[in-house]
Order: sequence, then structure tokens, then C-alpha cells
Amino acid sequence: MKRRLLALIPPALTGLGLIALWYAVKRIFEIPTFVLPSPDEVLTAAWTEKAVLWSAMMVTVQGALLGFLAAVSVGFLLAMALGFSPRIKASFYPYILVMQMMPVTILAPVFVLWLGQGLPSIVAITFMIGFFPVVANTTMGFISVDRNLQELFLMCKATRSQEVRYLRIPGAMPYFLTGMKIAGTLAPIGAIVGDFLAGSAQNGVGGIGYMTISYFSQLKTPALFATGLTACVMGFVFVGGVNWLHWRLLHSWHDSMVKKE
Repeated sequence: MKRRLLALIPPALTGLGLIALWYAVKRIFEIPTFVLPSPDEVLTAAWTEKAVLWSAMMVTVQGALLGFLAAVSVGFLLAMALGFSPRIKASFYPYILVMQMMPVTILAPVFVLWLGQGLPSIVAITFMIGFFPVVANTTMGFISVDRNLQELFLMCKATRSQEVRYLRIPGAMPYFLTGMKIAGTLAPIGAIVGDFLAGSAQNGVGGIGYMTISYFSQLKTPALFATGLTACVMGFVFVGGVNWLHWRLLHSWHDSMVKKE
């Protein structure tokens, strides 16, 4: 416990130093608030706009969570098909790579045209950003099963379903969870980008990306910085939840998580 507390001292001191530098730069160069607000002005704006920022964060979290769950579910099922069938992999994997190369800024107007502006398009954009890491990593997991174990299952006359359940899926799980961690990191970013490109105000409040545009247009720079602070908090919580799930599913049996004695 003491060691952990001591490990927090360097980043805490660095953070205090950066805040002091922020105040110093603003004061020395006499930078106006609408260009660079001070940390206390950002915190004041965050408190003043807390109701709006909370509602905006909930809208963005909804888009991030739905897009993330869709990317994980569809990505896992598609990776299973690609991993179990060389013909399906040879037929579809090149097109998946082509789709991965397509910028989301080009796809966003298409999603708006098909799905309308708002949550459905934001979910679709988030899905596209998180889908490919899940497919790529999980497919690698399914095709990297130990051949000796496959022969052992064959010798024991295991059925295809038993091989899938007791060998293939457990063997691919670390790869799948790694892809899920990458998708979890990208999901909040994808939802915010979706807000920028396809967001709309629901009940007068849009997502974080939409409110960023709104505050910028009104030159409410402290509130603009406060949206960035809100996005950081949301991202840490979201990624922390995904990392906890990764640890929860692997810590008791996989070498990468089991503590060495």
C-alpha cells in the first residue's frame, strides 16, 4: 500500500507543475480568457454548466456503449466465421480490410443519409471505429489454436461443438479481449467524433461533441475546456470498465494475468 502511495507522488507533482505553468503562461503573456482560460475558470464553468455537461455526457455514453456492444458482438461472430472457414476468410477478409481503410469522415454523411442525424448515426460511426480491432484480433485467436491440442481433441473423438466450446473459444479469448480493449478505448472517441459529424440536440442538449461546437460558436472558452475535461472523465471511466472486465475474465487462469509466485 505504501509503495502504491509513493508511486502516485511523481505524477501528482508533475500535474501541479503543469497547472503552475498554465497560470504562469497566462499571466506573463496576459492571454485573455476567451483564448486561454485559467484552471479555476475551467472548473467554475464546469460547475456552472454541470447539468448541461452531465446530460451531454450521458448522450455520448449511450452512443459509445451501444456502438461498442454492437462492434464486440458482430465482430466476435464474424471472426468466428472467418477463423473456422478458410473459404469465408479468403472471400471476405480483403473487403473488411478495404472498409477499415475508408475514413469515417467519408462514411458519416452516408450514415446521416441512411439513418438520419442523431443517435443512430453516432452508434454506426462508433461501431465502424471499434469493429475492425475486434475482428482482426479475434480472427487471429481462432486460427492460432495449438495444433497439438487440436490433435488431442481429435484423438479423444471430441465433437465439433466440444472443440469450439472447450478449445477454440478459450484459446481465442485473450485475443478477443485485447481487441475489445482497443475497441473500448476507441468507442468514446468514436462517439464524440459522431457528435461532431452527425450529432443533434435532443431536448435542447446534444452529446459532448455537439456541445463543443455550441460553446465554440458562442466563444464560451472556459465551458469549451470543461467539455474536454468531461470527455476525459468519461473516457477514463469507460476504458476502466473495459479493463476491469478484461482482468475479471482472465485473471484466474491466463498466464498474462496470473501473478507469478
